[in-house]
Amino acid sequence: MADMYQDDYYPNHLVAKIEQILLTMCEQIETNPPTTIEAFCAYSYPAVEAINELEDEFDEHDSELETVARECMGGDFATIARAYGFENLTGDELEHIIAPREW
Repeated sequence: MADMYQDDYYPNHLVAKIEQILLTMCEQIETNPPTTIEAFCAYSYPAVEAINELEDEFDEHDSELETVARECMGGDFATIARAYGFENLTGDELEHIIAPREW
């Protein structure tokens, strides 16, 4: 999220919403840690879908979830997956855990 916070193109209050979505996902993971990528997706998919729902709010602020945001959020999902036991996450697996994305 750091790159998005540092870029005036992204309203900080909306970036904070994304950050909260990711924090909530982490709290859920800590309650019942997944052991497979498929199990991880049970947490990541709702988070991705919640982020998708923010697109209109970004539009209202003359912003959008485009390349920089996509790279930043993809990196954050990868970092979270690695932190919770998926250290050898491949590019294909990353794409899988963020598959419902519209960004």
